[in-house]
Amino acid sequence: MKIAIYGLVITSSWGNGHATTYRSLCKALARRGHQIDFVEKDLEWYRNNRDLPAPEFCKVHQYDDWARDSRKLVRLAKDADVVVIGSYFPDGSAAAEALFEGGCEPIVFYDIDTPITISKLRGNGGTTYLEARHIPFFAAYLSFTGGPLLREIEEKFRAPMAIPFYCSVDPELYRPTASVADFRCDMSYLGTYAHDRQAKLERLLNATATALPKSRFIVAGPQYPPNIPWEPNVERIIHLSPREHPAFYCSSRFTLNLTRAEMIAAGYSPSVRLFEAAACGATILSDTWEGLESFLTPGEEILLPRDTDDVVRILRSLSDEERIRIGLNARERILSQHTAMHRALQFEGVVDLCRRRIPTKRRSKPETFSKGRQDARHKQIRTRELSLPQR
Repeated sequence: MKIAIYGLVITSSWGNGHATTYRSLCKALARRGHQIDFVEKDLEWYRNNRDLPAPEFCKVHQYDDWARDSRKLVRLAKDADVVVIGSYFPDGSAAAEALFEGGCEPIVFYDIDTPITISKLRGNGGTTYLEARHIPFFAAYLSFTGGPLLREIEEKFRAPMAIPFYCSVDPELYRPTASVADFRCDMSYLGTYAHDRQAKLERLLNATATALPKSRFIVAGPQYPPNIPWEPNVERIIHLSPREHPAFYCSSRFTLNLTRAEMIAAGYSPSVRLFEAAACGATILSDTWEGLESFLTPGEEILLPRDTDDVVRILRSLSDEERIRIGLNARERILSQHTAMHRALQFEGVVDLCRRRIPTKRRSKPETFSKGRQDARHKQIRTRELSLPQR
């Protein structure tokens, strides 16, 4: 297939989880023989921090101004077998209009931020990258979040198909590796600053550092305010490139996973960092949310401390043998279900289903598609949880 993707970014992993997600998926799709054009806006903060400026598995097209460059960018999708618009693509709404009007199909929406997107749409505020009125015209809505939220996407926002399309990991990049002295510590955390995660980070890591002053802790990631009162035994790393992530995870006795508030409220929202750490065999301590056990079994593949005392107890008393066993269990689980190749095969199945559902007559433009026709179309559609194909 020829695949056209309009996404936030693939060339820079600075301050975002989109880049590694797109990289692993596109790499696996390319190995399956598909040709991929990836369109991203040339934003300053990514331009200054490109850690993969020219991926070998796709052709990147960067632009400065959508209004000026849209004709050329839309032309990339004219002969594509499938078009993907991703969440937080800066000109997502304008791109959707242009691609619908250009008769490109099937077009799918790929939401790497589903709970945030739906929260904004519920308030009728919309987003810069997606308008509710466009959702019925996507052939499928691919969601990083599974569970009950999919039904709302279909029933309230009238997506023809809302499909759980979780993040994935590239096992060639994320695997057990030798530890590195600079990263050796008792517990680490890797993640961009987020206000709604910070209280948990301070409670589960910083307060633990207070209780264990002889232990070493590391927090890696950008955009943290300079006035956060880190304990003296908590070290800060501003940014780690993806190639350093495996050594970072493998050099820490434990690594912490924390989840944004919207993702916790929605449930069934594993982060790419969770899968990447697990693929490295890291022993993960995490906050909890509905559906977590669908991905990793508590106590066997992941640990769920409730408070600082739980973290201190784990760090003090869990044997190295048990710690390593839990990490390897997590690795085995993720590699059996959530690799990039699993997701590439699922993507092929989604595209095949979408193409079989395209009507013989070209669909109407979004602005002229009557609500009555939307209602009739939606009544024929039910939530589909596409099973993951076996490798």
